[in-house]
Amino acid sequence: MKDESVKSLPIRGVVFYNSAMYSAQVLDHFQNPRNPGEVAAPDAAVQISNPVCGDVLKLTLKVAHGRIAEARFLAKGCVPAMACASKLTELLAGKSLSDAGRLSREELVESLGGLPEASAHAGHLALDALHAALAKIGQR
Repeated sequence: MKDESVKSLPIRGVVFYNSAMYSAQVLDHFQNPRNPGEVAAPDAAVQISNPVCGDVLKLTLKVAHGRIAEARFLAKGCVPAMACASKLTELLAGKSLSDAGRLSREELVESLGGLPEASAHAGHLALDALHAALAKIGQR
């Protein structure tokens, strides 16, 4: 007998992810990523990978007048890694470099409605990429 209380959502028409596992915000950012791609002539471009799970995140930033004017990402990885990268670019838009440097993993994860403990690495990957990009710009 199928448990009707647990629903699965089709993602990209092929793979199914359990909606009880991930929040609606995580699934939305995975299905409809914000700011994918690369910034043209970025002030910072970094690529970070997680050697344990194989997730890879490339983050590019454009800065104008001490603020993040544009943030884009390319990612290969699990649903939470893609969602965290997408949400990170939204959170960075218009922030001063110092405010961006104060963004916490907890704030990122909370803005996505939370993540399962097994997916905590996704938030770390996104913040590691941000800190590496800010270091390239010379701010942190």
